[in-house]
Amino acid sequence: MFRTSLALAAAAVLLASTPTVAQDHAHHQAHAQDMAMEMLSPEAASAAATVDAFQAALKAGDTAAAAALLAEDVLIFEGGRAERSREEYASHHLISDAAFISRAETTVTRRAGWAEGDVAWITSEGRMTGESNGRQIDRLTTETMVLRRHGDHWMIHHIHWSSRGAS
Repeated sequence: MFRTSLALAAAAVLLASTPTVAQDHAHHQAHAQDMAMEMLSPEAASAAATVDAFQAALKAGDTAAAAALLAEDVLIFEGGRAERSREEYASHHLISDAAFISRAETTVTRRAGWAEGDVAWITSEGRMTGESNGRQIDRLTTETMVLRRHGDHWMIHHIHWSSRGAS
């Protein structure tokens, strides 16, 4: 009886510490989702860091730091409009974009990026929630940025932003 109980207890411990097929499947599924969420080539990682620095500067309201990451001839598409230089963007929407983003909660849900030579492109999908002009916002967002390496750093040469209601 003692041996049987000991054997059953040992088997229970072994089974408890061994992943089940369902647990193993869930682990692989979560790993696949993580891979789908961020598919950056190793060469694009530093370009993606520039995109993140641009977004962080906007969030912090640091328009000078955000503008410093834009090429002089940056082309920005948003809402069917185009701004064709850093100067034009800085004089029109940079300040309002920073004010808006500083009040919003943004989450990147998926990102991909590639780089070849001195050119990189980073695509991001996400969600933005918060309040704007007294109204609640809940938007699904897409963003494409094209960057070019200038010496040892990346500059943003093109941005395309779009969004739609989450519901």
